[in-house]
Amino acid sequence: MPDRVPPLSLSLIEQARAFLAGRVLRTPLEGSPALEEILGVPVWLKLESAQLTGSFKIRGALFRLSLLSEDEKLAGIATCSAGNHGKAVAYAARSLGLVPTIFVPSSVDESKYRAMLDLGAEVVRSEFPGYDETEQWALRQAARAGKVWISAFDDEAIMAGNGGTLGLEILEDAPQAREFVLPVGGGGMAAGLAYAVKDRFPGSRIVGCNHELSPALALSLERGHAVTRLPAAETSAGGIEGGIGAKTFAVLRSRIDRVALVSEEEIFKGVRWMLEKHQYLIEPSAAAAVAACLTGKVGTFEGPAVVLISGRNVSLPTLGRILASRDISDPASLPAKGHFV
Repeated sequence: MPDRVPPLSLSLIEQARAFLAGRVLRTPLEGSPALEEILGVPVWLKLESAQLTGSFKIRGALFRLSLLSEDEKLAGIATCSAGNHGKAVAYAARSLGLVPTIFVPSSVDESKYRAMLDLGAEVVRSEFPGYDETEQWALRQAARAGKVWISAFDDEAIMAGNGGTLGLEILEDAPQAREFVLPVGGGGMAAGLAYAVKDRFPGSRIVGCNHELSPALALSLERGHAVTRLPAAETSAGGIEGGIGAKTFAVLRSRIDRVALVSEEEIFKGVRWMLEKHQYLIEPSAAAAVAACLTGKVGTFEGPAVVLISGRNVSLPTLGRILASRDISDPASLPAKGHFV
């Protein structure tokens, strides 16, 4: 079927924003005095963890599915997801009376897996733990079934909805912001946000945060081309595991100013820090951006900053591992005096 999605542009981002008005939440932009002490500039948290379905992914899913033709709806849709995109597609598809087929890695977070099923999706767990191998297998399955493929990130409508509308919201609510810190996996949110922000403020600075075991953006910048496939990495941050999109990297390669590589331990510490300082439960993928700030890997900031908190979806077993992994060098992980755990 021909590609019905136009190229990424401010016009497409504005189209996405108009469509999503009243369909998604305008999430809070909350100040973080604790991060201000660390970074030395005003800092806000963009709380997409408070978004419908628990992450920013609902923006792109709703907008992308709104562009389906009647023939495409009849053919059915399929996608691959580490969890949040699948949950968002399931939510969006239900509003259209569609039952999507969602392929997920064997390592998918159990809470996200159950949420997709609860939303009425057909969820197919692969034998592969990594996203990239699962997606390759899923593309073949979807093609055999004649279903329309909905990419989790490498799609202009996904970029416009997920990141473009986020960028516009942030600039409206914090027009003085000039530094932006966000987790990067396949790059759909990062590309859309970078496109919108750099158009308005070319001198602004965008820091993309990769897991050190799956540094697709860092490797792509180093090699000069999109690294779309990587070996599976064992991590709780499934949303930032795997390769980057070819289309998303084409946008990001000239718009990302720095890449921060964070470890699993630093990500866990970021989750605990958010609970301690802000009383918000966030998922490990979202905590990558927090971890980059806490470790200083974001570099030196010269102006007001926004840290993107991308989602909250995490299972109880994973949260238990994160809380149990505390160490004595992490004050936020220790019990208060007079209390026992």
